[in-house]
Amino acid sequence: MAVDSSSHLGVISWRSHPAGAHDGARPAAAAGAVRRRAELGVVLAAITALYVWDLGASGWANAFYSAAAQAGSQSWEAFFFGSSDAANSITVDKPPAALWIMGLSVRLFGLSPWSILVPEALMGVATAWILYLAVRRAARPATGSDGAAHAAGLLAAVVLALTPVAALMFRFNNPDALLVLLMTAAAYATIRAIQGGHARWLLAAGALLGLGFLAKQLQVLLVVPGFALAYLWAAPQGLGKRLLHLGGALAAMAAAAGWWIAAVELVPASARPYIGGSQTNSILELTLGYNGLGRLSGNEVGSVGGGNGWGQSGLLRLFSSSFGGQIAWLLPAALILGAALLWAGRRAPRTDAVRASAIVWGGWVLVTGLTFSLMEGIIHEYYSVALAPGIAALVGLGSAVLWQRRRGAFDGAALAAAIAAAGLMGATLLGRASGFVPWLAWVVAAAGLAAAAVVLAGAVGLRLPGWAGRTTAALAVVGALAGPLAFTLQTVGTPHSGAIVTAGPSSGFGPGGGQRGTAAGAFAGRAQGGPPAGQGASGGATTGFGGGRGGAGGLLGATTPSSELVTALTADASGYTWAAAVVGSNNAAGYQLATQLPIMALGGFNGTDPSPTLAQFQQLVADGKVHWFIAANMMQGSSGSDAAREIAAWVEADFPAQTIGGTTVYRLG
Repeated sequence: MAVDSSSHLGVISWRSHPAGAHDGARPAAAAGAVRRRAELGVVLAAITALYVWDLGASGWANAFYSAAAQAGSQSWEAFFFGSSDAANSITVDKPPAALWIMGLSVRLFGLSPWSILVPEALMGVATAWILYLAVRRAARPATGSDGAAHAAGLLAAVVLALTPVAALMFRFNNPDALLVLLMTAAAYATIRAIQGGHARWLLAAGALLGLGFLAKQLQVLLVVPGFALAYLWAAPQGLGKRLLHLGGALAAMAAAAGWWIAAVELVPASARPYIGGSQTNSILELTLGYNGLGRLSGNEVGSVGGGNGWGQSGLLRLFSSSFGGQIAWLLPAALILGAALLWAGRRAPRTDAVRASAIVWGGWVLVTGLTFSLMEGIIHEYYSVALAPGIAALVGLGSAVLWQRRRGAFDGAALAAAIAAAGLMGATLLGRASGFVPWLAWVVAAAGLAAAAVVLAGAVGLRLPGWAGRTTAALAVVGALAGPLAFTLQTVGTPHSGAIVTAGPSSGFGPGGGQRGTAAGAFAGRAQGGPPAGQGASGGATTGFGGGRGGAGGLLGATTPSSELVTALTADASGYTWAAAVVGSNNAAGYQLATQLPIMALGGFNGTDPSPTLAQFQQLVADGKVHWFIAANMMQGSSGSDAAREIAAWVEADFPAQTIGGTTVYRLG
């Protein structure tokens, strides 16, 4: 089998061979297959080492989710609902799928940073492997070579692994790691459904996306338009069957997500924890409001910041100083390569696999990228990890296909443009990181432009020596990957903790975290005294939420309690449902992880949920269910309920304060 280079993209010409021509082909093919498996194994082992290296340095990472995993390891009810504490006062503000994995790991291996973070790293390795399979499958018909298709898949896996924000989030315990894994698996299933014409793979894609909803709700829907368009255009069945299959996939997606939503809605509110992030104790409100349309409009009741506090929206947001170093390194190159694949395959049969794959991955990047760029609500830099598989797939697939066709005028020019864009974008992003390997920007720009020039020279008909191809490929790799590699290594070598983290060289509060134009600066400015929220401190006294004095903690990072306070919280704890109550989930998380006892997070993550109300809390205290109240550094001026503020004021007025280990507490029991 060979590719007719004069034909349109993806059309394979079969040529006859004389008898006996294949006598030696089978051993060579077998040896090639073994070599390719070994190369894949080496790449995946290297990604594993990269993602697992010194994971424990990040401690509890996002303590908000670590505490929920600890709770789920102690209580199956907390596990099912995603509660912040084992006594089930309130849930986290996301569905619990990501917590299920961490909770099971903690049950099996005990509570430690490693038991929480290693599953995240392994999800990153699995995502790279599935991406390899998807890109290799798409590249095989276009290149006509197992070796070239294998190279395309490996390149995609490496690009994904070296995307700085991917290295950050696959070493962190936010829901994004599971979300990206499930979306990538759904893309693979969709491509298989298109190529093989089997509806079961499309149903599997729908089910995987439904599970992705249980990781991060409506964000998973951003990849659906590209998947649906690709299947509707390119699947081999008739139009009626294609529509029927898409309807079945939609039903599978609804079933995979809906069973848990139905369970939460059907269980009486009195028999389950409060739904964190909502103002009405409703998972539907959380889905459509705080985690849904509110993210687009900025009208998220119960949130803090918003509007300009989340940075300026616009088409170039992903290239800004805050987002660029996370994800933008190969974004221009990916867009160029994706467009080139679509144009080169414009005359291919409707079922052309490469064009369909370009629609899958291109739709992923365009819809997700535009949404992130234009949304007015809560957005953090690490959200951009959702773009990484799509960018990596377009780079791997487009580079492999256009490299084989680079002597054609259009294909060579497109490939040269992509290489030059990668080098120039890399140099620009490196130049923004003041003092970070200053010479590397020049190397990246020179390598990218030199490789682009050689490719363009070949495309216009200049005859080049044989070694030029290998040298050009090496220069292109340096221009494209040296920058993100440097940022990724810096990310891996830096501990990250708190609610807002960024990859690469950064400054700001929290280990490895950075404000960089987000609402973080507003958060820190609003907090009453003490170090910026998110740093956390051991034993330091700061102005508390209700006017008292408490541990540092706050909205963005967990408090580290003193040993004296831990001793006090654990003493006689068996006589109470909650060892303590404190405003805000991150404050509660620090105490909960230190004591492994249920700590009530008043007001949920932001301290703005009406859970519990003042009357409910007063009844819990009267019933002897809460032992201590801990004064805490928290936010003011937020939208949503004032119940937590009212509780803090009531405690301060009605109970005597005492200081334990530098933290102000009130004995309620």
